[in-house]
Amino acid sequence: MDETINNEIAMLGRKAHELTESAYRRHGSTRGDPGWAEKQRILLADMALHLLQTALRDGELSVDELKQNLYAILTISDQFIPDHGLKASADQFYAR
Repeated sequence: MDETINNEIAMLGRKAHELTESAYRRHGSTRGDPGWAEKQRILLADMALHLLQTALRDGELSVDELKQNLYAILTISDQFIPDHGLKASADQFYAR
């Protein structure tokens, strides 16, 4: 990817990440509250932005960071797509 484009995407990703983490911190719901699913969607967006940062970082792609990103995304997504074994798939990253 062109370095200018990469830098622009990374800058926009950092801004989106800041806004997403701020929204998550401000959201007052806890597990079992009516707004819990919305808070988890914000967390899912945050984890997707972590994946973006990992993918755009200079140098070799860190396998450990990629595993962490995917583990978090699959674990959070499991509650939105039940009965598809996403959490079990995520656990496979650390089963070995």
